[in-house]
Amino acid sequence: MTAPARIRAAFYRGGTSKAVVFNAADLPADRVLRDRIFLHVLGSPDGYGRQLNGMGGGLSSLSKVVIVEPSRRPDADVDYTFVQISVKEPVADYGSTCGNMSSAVGPFAVSEGMVAPVSPETTVRIHNTNTGQIYRARFPVQDGVPLEEGDFEIPGVTGGGAKVTLDFLEPGGAATGTLLPTGNPTDTITTEAGESFEVSLVDAANATVFVRAADVGKTGHEDPSALDADIDLMARMEAIRRVGAVAMGMVSNPAETALSTPKVAMVAPPSPYAALDGRTYNENDFDISTRLISMGNFHKALTISGANCVGVAAQIPGTLLNAIAPGDGILRIGNPSGVLPVSADVDAGSTPVFARASTTYRTYRRLMEGAVLVPSILMEQQT
Repeated sequence: MTAPARIRAAFYRGGTSKAVVFNAADLPADRVLRDRIFLHVLGSPDGYGRQLNGMGGGLSSLSKVVIVEPSRRPDADVDYTFVQISVKEPVADYGSTCGNMSSAVGPFAVSEGMVAPVSPETTVRIHNTNTGQIYRARFPVQDGVPLEEGDFEIPGVTGGGAKVTLDFLEPGGAATGTLLPTGNPTDTITTEAGESFEVSLVDAANATVFVRAADVGKTGHEDPSALDADIDLMARMEAIRRVGAVAMGMVSNPAETALSTPKVAMVAPPSPYAALDGRTYNENDFDISTRLISMGNFHKALTISGANCVGVAAQIPGTLLNAIAPGDGILRIGNPSGVLPVSADVDAGSTPVFARASTTYRTYRRLMEGAVLVPSILMEQQT
């Protein structure tokens, strides 16, 4: 029996996600071989939806791969490639980015010797290959080592950590090339079932279809598991997402829509609700409520790319979000895990509307480092 191949890797929590993180130098160059490795390591496809035979956790937020390598671009230090691994299907999706795992890329680059550490704070310029966009990660460093300990807390993660500031530069057009793909802050779309909905189609960090929670019969403050269990709602939200993708010019017909993008989210005005940890928030604690679907399920927190899109969209006059939470400064977003602050710099007076930057804050932790074991046959070219 041939011994399994050993591939260097680290296991990170970034924000409210987890991923197996690779230095690109340790992976085969061939994408087919890479994807085969990623599926095996995460334990997909798994018809049981648990990924017990791999390192995935049975949720989209826990079934991720990150690849980091030195960048050839003059405006970036490293390249970051995100791969979303489907839990139940043999799919490695490169169609979107992960804002949560973005927080781990800078510290990983320093730990791997790709970027020289600077105390007390290191800034790493990161090129996301999925979107072609640049962001800056700023995080504390001591004695040449990225700090993980701290008292900064984020919704969805128990305990504090070192604060990572993520500045996403010119986030508009991540998937479509345009902040407002239709040119309108709101549009009316009609699903294949004949239902019409007013939506805001915004592409900032990740393309997202926003719909009012009330228009799909919800408050926008529900528990994500309860929403997932509503079969009719899930079908309607998926239909809205797919027709929205066509309206945004991402696909020519709904059936071609990728699993990972665009995202779809319901939005609502503030109202008291209980977060997943039991803490109660009242209407004065946040400015807007969101419930976002990622990879076919309502996210238990809020993706960082989704939060950036919410922050930018709320500053665009005429959007569904701007009608709920107009104004500038820090936007407090209510989500299933708590309240997430985000800020955006949007020039609403320009034609077209231009997003200069959006900023969010995360924590991270390097949970494990070593090697993943992969059957040697998966490393071989197949004819």
